Amino acid sequence: MSDITGVNPDFTDDDLAILSTGAWNPEGDDAPAETPEQQVEDSLPEIPEAPDNPWEQPETAESYAQQQQEKPRTEVKRSEIISRVELTPGGVKAAIEAILAVADAPVSVRELSSALIVSEYEVEKSLDELYREYNGYDDGQTVHEPRGFELRRIAGGWKLYSRHDFSPWVQRFVVGDSTAKLPKTAMETLTVVAYQQPVTRSYVASVRGVNADAAFRTLLKRGLIAETIPEPETGAHQYITTDVFLQKLGLGSLQELPALAPYLPDIDDIELATETP
Repeated sequence: MSDITGVNPDFTDDDLAILSTGAWNPEGDDAPAETPEQQVEDSLPEIPEAPDNPWEQPETAESYAQQQQEKPRTEVKRSEIISRVELTPGGVKAAIEAILAVADAPVSVRELSSALIVSEYEVEKSLDELYREYNGYDDGQTVHEPRGFELRRIAGGWKLYSRHDFSPWVQRFVVGDSTAKLPKTAMETLTVVAYQQPVTRSYVASVRGVNADAAFRTLLKRGLIAETIPEPETGAHQYITTDVFLQKLGLGSLQELPALAPYLPDIDDIELATETP
């Protein structure tokens, strides 16, 4: 028996061996069980070392390459991969805010997903949370007031807008030519294009009863309308509204345009007007 076991009878010779080697006897009863990964590695054939000169040892080189190809690879599930943006304070939700803050046009869910390298589900989930936070909500303990801006789904994408409730103060702040109102002639022309598109200039002129060239130039300059395919019969240029038009009106599509019927005169009034000499 060693000196240490003589001083302290709680130690045995086996304990001294453990202290000396720093590990349990692998043959003992307390030896840790092998993990599945270790069992796989033990079952694999020994992979030869790569030859210094494959041309001089072609058989060894071929065997080495074959063994490398057959070596099992560790696969990581996509759901276990964490995107870098998710590790940033604020995560996906804050990143979406940053993109929308600088975007000139509505940004689709697919574009956000591609830019942030996250799933479209994560983007939609974050957009829902932002929409709720901006509009305000009551969680039962605290009433969260709405923000000064809002999230709108426009033209197939998402965009930040100042909240309509604050429009009087925003209008006082914003100045310049970009906020100038459209002339009445341009508004009338834009209305005809919006509801009857695609249309030609001659068609709009016949509806309004006056030449519409100046109005078309104004609308084209503002980016509210654009040329499309020519009319099949005459080859005349046709015009349609643009995404800018939808953005200015806060619409997601042309189907959301208000109905014209409430603004049209009654049929009796039209008949009286035509009968008046």
